[in-house]
Amino acid sequence: MTEITTLVLGGTGKTGRRVAERLARAGKTVRIGSRSAPIPFDWDRPTTWEPALHGIGAVYVTFQPDIAVPGALETVRDFFAQAIGAGVEKLVLLSGRGEPEAQDAETALQSTGADWTILRASWFNQNFSESFFLEPLLAGEVALPATLAAEPFVDVDDIAEIAAEALTSDAHSRRLYEVTGPKAITFPEAIDQIARASGRTIAYTPVSMDDYRVELVRQQVPNEYIDLVTYLFGTVLDGRNTPVTDGVEQALGRPARGFSDYVRLTAATGIWRGSLARA
Repeated sequence: MTEITTLVLGGTGKTGRRVAERLARAGKTVRIGSRSAPIPFDWDRPTTWEPALHGIGAVYVTFQPDIAVPGALETVRDFFAQAIGAGVEKLVLLSGRGEPEAQDAETALQSTGADWTILRASWFNQNFSESFFLEPLLAGEVALPATLAAEPFVDVDDIAEIAAEALTSDAHSRRLYEVTGPKAITFPEAIDQIARASGRTIAYTPVSMDDYRVELVRQQVPNEYIDLVTYLFGTVLDGRNTPVTDGVEQALGRPARGFSDYVRLTAATGIWRGSLARA
């Protein structure tokens, strides 16, 4: 591929940050797409799209807060059209495994004239260290709906490695990879591994979905976030995503990173022994 500038949407997030770092290390020109970037990008403000797309040849697309939320399909469809009109030739989409709305977005991308790669993923390993599970882990108790099925958590470094390759070569053109970790584990098993690796006691408390929602309301969590989380817990964690895939190995020629390896490496950073932690 000819040398191009790549726009990384969500460039400060879990996958986007890692994609941008990989591209930069490879000597590629990167533009970060975020509200706080020098050239801002905001999904809710389409007027920011044109300046952010100026001079861009490839885009890593992540939609916030989730591609399954109402209105996301129409928004990303408009963005795809504007990006292609601005001269973008390659679009790499982070999609949602087990989400019908996400698959509609995939179809919208596949129907464009652009070269595309789709990475279909669900829950990340890093949700336990860089997202909403971190605070309850530090507090020593994680309460979650009892109905959650086992999940083959995928490592965001695997996603970033595939995405960076797809953005800088033709090796993954018009390929859809459904990516998971190598083994499905339950949330209690995941929390137990983290507790043992960090040398702490962390309780897992199963609750009903209704009680979980009530607790989020009590904590004054925004309604749109509560709706999203309870939707995801009730759909993609109902067992549909428990089967393991070989998408990472298809793309990279090696096995996916395992949750236990993630826990070992992350525990060594001390992240789970923060100021809130109690032994």
